[in-house]
Amino acid sequence: MARLSDPVTLLKGVGPARAKQLENLGIRTLGDLICHFPRGYEDRTKLVPIEKLEPDVPACFRAMVMNTPRLSHIRKGLDIAKVQVADTTGRLSLTFFNNRYVTDLLQYGREYIFYGAVSGDFIGYNMTNPVFEPVEAPGVTTRQVLPIYPLTAGLSNQVLLKLVRQALSVCDPPAEVLPREIREKYEILPAEEAYRVIHQPGSMEQAEQAKKRLIFEEFFVFSAGLALMRAARAEKRTQPYFNLNMKPFYAALPFTLTGAQRRAVEDILRDFSSGAPMNRLVQGDVGSGKTMVAAAAVYCAAGNHKQSAFMAPTEILAEQHYDSLKKLFDPLGISLALLTGSMPLKEKRQVREALTQGRVQAVVGTHALLSDDTAFQDLGLVIADEQHRFGVGQRSRLSGKGEDPHLLVMSATPIPRTLALLMYGDLDVSILDELPPGREPVDTFLVGESYRARLNAFIRKQVQQGHQCFIVCPAVEENEELGLKAASAWAETLQKTVFPDLRVALLHGQMKSAEKEAAMAAFSRGEADVMVATTVVEVGVDVPNATLMVVEDADRFGLSQLHQLRGRVGRGRAKSYCVLVSHNQNPETRQRLKALCGTNDGFKIAEEDLRLRGPGDFFGSRQSGLPAFRVADLSCDMTTLKEAQSASAAWIDAHGTEDSPEAEALRSRIGELFRRSEGTMN
Repeated sequence: MARLSDPVTLLKGVGPARAKQLENLGIRTLGDLICHFPRGYEDRTKLVPIEKLEPDVPACFRAMVMNTPRLSHIRKGLDIAKVQVADTTGRLSLTFFNNRYVTDLLQYGREYIFYGAVSGDFIGYNMTNPVFEPVEAPGVTTRQVLPIYPLTAGLSNQVLLKLVRQALSVCDPPAEVLPREIREKYEILPAEEAYRVIHQPGSMEQAEQAKKRLIFEEFFVFSAGLALMRAARAEKRTQPYFNLNMKPFYAALPFTLTGAQRRAVEDILRDFSSGAPMNRLVQGDVGSGKTMVAAAAVYCAAGNHKQSAFMAPTEILAEQHYDSLKKLFDPLGISLALLTGSMPLKEKRQVREALTQGRVQAVVGTHALLSDDTAFQDLGLVIADEQHRFGVGQRSRLSGKGEDPHLLVMSATPIPRTLALLMYGDLDVSILDELPPGREPVDTFLVGESYRARLNAFIRKQVQQGHQCFIVCPAVEENEELGLKAASAWAETLQKTVFPDLRVALLHGQMKSAEKEAAMAAFSRGEADVMVATTVVEVGVDVPNATLMVVEDADRFGLSQLHQLRGRVGRGRAKSYCVLVSHNQNPETRQRLKALCGTNDGFKIAEEDLRLRGPGDFFGSRQSGLPAFRVADLSCDMTTLKEAQSASAAWIDAHGTEDSPEAEALRSRIGELFRRSEGTMN
């Protein structure tokens, strides 16, 4: 028997060209092929009489060929064959394009099973290019539930189906990871049966049973992985922090922390003194003050002679954190450095030397902190900002630069509880559910193009009152096909024709890092009245003087992303506003956008966003830190998720340290899933 790790080139018919096509689908091994699951099925098991065929609804029917097919050569590259078929309920015309063999394959007076969709009107119906097989032949393309696979150019569904079935015939499916008692309790198929049935179901019911098993398996494996990480963390010991005096830190702040911030700091101090590595999430809505909680953690770590690494997802955000923290830490005698990918090599080398020698107590940086060249003398605290941008493996890689350092991850993106169960299952959670005093809710409005003149007057009014405005566009450059507002062109239009007397700035992701930094810094200093930007301003841009956020073509954004954009205003004491501009009249779209106008509660918005869009698009990118599930769908399979989490927790508690074949297979699958999840981040 072949092994799951063997290359697909072992299969008959897979040469270099076919292997390249399969690689485009992420299929390199027989195991990859067997785990390339159908995206859906066509039920070709039920035969429909010709008179019952519905327009544009694919169906199987049995009919006799009523004449010899006529082949016509229309022009070069176009041959058409026509034939009449009939059953006891009616007749139907069939048309085949560029299939010269149909005249030999369809014989007068013989019965066949056809599959296709009729089209036409009251004058007459026709079917184009149906698949067919003789009645007496074994069903290969008809009279079965046909799996429909994700495909790539040059690779047909039929070819992929044959390769999958060939792979199943030469090697065993993945090993069983679900114990018998769990399979029996939740009425789940064994692995061998499920992996075969998912590709060769005898009925739609069988396909659903196999799918249920594989969904449960994926959730079970991931939940078990998080449970094992928790168990391993509980066994680790670290030197407790004894210096927990935070009075100098609180005295240095120009404001008083909220009750929620204080509680989060107390959670962290309790973790620091426990003798076990901290693994904590601080989650709070936009403007709830997570950075100050992180600053308190850095201060405490420095007071216990430990270094801290603060990782941000973008250079703009890293630089902003550095600037704000440096002002706070300099009077407290804490040395802080910045490390980003765009810094000159000499500066990066100097920072890394200072970290290695212990001359720097804390560093703020981007993915440059993950580089093999970055080392620490005594790393005691790792902070990951905007946690959903980093996978479990990435934060583990940074933690690996110290001896079991404490880990603090932060998210300004409210996560629905259903997603939080997965993303943060290995973390303790502190919630910041209060906004700093003086923060008013941002009033949000949905308008169409007919309000453009009034909107422009409102922008001018805000500027005349001494405030600044953001205008966010979904595209950088114009695209006639999509018809979206483009930041570059719109900024030029506003400056030349709409607001010639105002200062209009531009910021987008295609600008060089230095240009983005300069544009944002100038806007922060008040050197521009209006900032036209793309979603590069979504995270971490803090301009308290900005009171108006205008989002063009707002229907092109998810609710959570719009909420993040809205969070760029309302950070000062002046009343702030958000205006969503959309001419889309689709009722569902308008309902979605109006949901944002009705609440400033990020968690309610996140739940609605998840319900409407599903987790695949929830973060607007693949960099969500979520596992790379192959068949499970978080928006549909929450009952199965809860069952799998409960089952995995109970089994890990009872059998987590056993050396049984199932435990070994489970640990292997956990490693595979986390590696695959990390691969989606690169």
